[in-house]
Amino acid sequence: MNKWLKNSIFLALILSSLFFVSYVSAISYLVPITLITSFIYLRYQKKLTKHKGYNYLGLSLLLVIVIFANKFIVSYSELSVYYTPIIAIAMLCTILFNDLMLSMVLIIAASICAGLISGVNLYLTSVLFIGGMFASFLVINVRRRSQIIKAGVAAGVIQIMCLIFISFAHAKDYSIYILPNIINGLFSGIFVTGVLPVFEYLFNVVTNITLLELSDFNHPLLKRMVLEAPGTYHHSLIVGNLSEAAAEVIGANALLARIGSYYHDIGKIEKAEYFIENQSMENMTVHDQLKPSISKMVIMNHVREGKDLARKYKLNDSIVDFITQHHGTSLVFYFYWRALENSGEHKEDVEEEGFRYGGPKPQTKEAAIVLLADSVEGATRALKERTPKKIDELVRKVVNNKFIDGQLDECDLTLSDLEVIASTFSKILAAVYHARITYPEDKSENNDNKPAE
Repeated sequence: MNKWLKNSIFLALILSSLFFVSYVSAISYLVPITLITSFIYLRYQKKLTKHKGYNYLGLSLLLVIVIFANKFIVSYSELSVYYTPIIAIAMLCTILFNDLMLSMVLIIAASICAGLISGVNLYLTSVLFIGGMFASFLVINVRRRSQIIKAGVAAGVIQIMCLIFISFAHAKDYSIYILPNIINGLFSGIFVTGVLPVFEYLFNVVTNITLLELSDFNHPLLKRMVLEAPGTYHHSLIVGNLSEAAAEVIGANALLARIGSYYHDIGKIEKAEYFIENQSMENMTVHDQLKPSISKMVIMNHVREGKDLARKYKLNDSIVDFITQHHGTSLVFYFYWRALENSGEHKEDVEEEGFRYGGPKPQTKEAAIVLLADSVEGATRALKERTPKKIDELVRKVVNNKFIDGQLDECDLTLSDLEVIASTFSKILAAVYHARITYPEDKSENNDNKPAE
C-alpha cells in the first residue's frame, strides 16, 4: 500500500467521521479545534516533518475512532459509557508518537467528546481523562508487549479509585462501575497489543517494541553482515554504543540511535571486500587497480544498495533514514585526493561535487549522532597513537569538520549538544582502544600459570 493510498483512506475515514459527528454541534466545533491545536504543537516542536506529515492524519483518525465508539456504546446503557476506549487510544497515541504532550491534547479532546455524547457528564469526562493520562505515563517508554496489558489494567484500576472517591464525596453508589472499568482496562491492553503492528504500518512509525525486535542479532540482515562483512558488523556495533551513549546524554532517542547504527552500513554487504574494515592482506590493493572515479562510485553506492536491502527486508522508514543520511553530502576525501594527484596539471577538471554523497543531510538528532559516530570511529581506528589525548583531539576535529562542512545544518543539534557528544565519544573510544599491558615472555617449560590477557 503506497503513501498516496494510505493518505486517501485516512482522509476518507476522517471526513466521513466528521460528517457523522457534526450532528452533535458541540463536538463538531471541538474536533477541528483539537486538530488545529495538535497541528500547531507539532509544527512548533518540529515533529510534523519527522512523522512525514501524513501521520497527522493518523492522529486525527484516533480521535474520530473514540467518537464513533462512544456514540455507538452510549446507546446501550448507562454502564456502557465506561467502555469508551480512551485508555486504548491514549496508549496507542503515546506509543506511536512517543509524545506525552500530544497524547494529552488527544485525551482531553476525546474525554470531553465522550462526556458531551453521554449528556454533559462531568464525572465521566474526569474519570476517563485521569485513566487516559495514567495509561499514557505508564507506556511512554514501554519495551515489552506485556507492559501494555499491565498498563491498561492499572489505568482501569485508577478509574475505579476515582469513582470510589466520587461516591464518597456525593453519597452515591458507583460500585456497579467497577467491572466495566476493569474489563475496559484489560481489553484496552489486549487490543493495543494486537493492533499496534497494524498502526505502525499505517502511520509509518517505529516503536520501542519494534526497535527491540530489530536489535535481535538473529535478524537476517545482521546475520548476513556478520558472515559476509564481519569488519562492518563490528564497526556498526561500536557506532551503536557511541550513538546510544551520546543520544542518552542529550535527551534524544537512544534506542533508535543504537538500532539505526546497527543497520546504517548494510549496503556494504554486497561488495564487502571494497571496504577497508573487511579487507585482508590479500585484497588490500583492490582499489589500487581501479581509477579513483570508479572507486568512489563503489564506495558511495553502498548507500543506495543499503536502501534497497532495507526495502527488501521491509525495514521501517525511520531505519532507512539512517542508511540514506549517515554520510549526508560528505566528501569522499581519499579518492578525491587521488583523483587530484592523478590529474597532474588538470586539477580543475576534477569536480569536488562529483566526489560527494548525494544526501540528504541528517534530518534528526539521532541520524546526526550516527553520522558523527560513524566518522569518529573510522578515524580513531586509523589513528596510530591511540592515547586519550590524541583520541579526544581527533574526535573534536572530526565533529568540528562536519559542522563546518554543513552536514549538521538540517537537524536540531546545538553547539552545546555537540560539545557533550564529542566528550562522550572521546570517553568511550579511549576505553575501547585503551593501552594493554605487555606481559614478559614465559620461558619455563610449564607455562600453565601464564597471566590471562
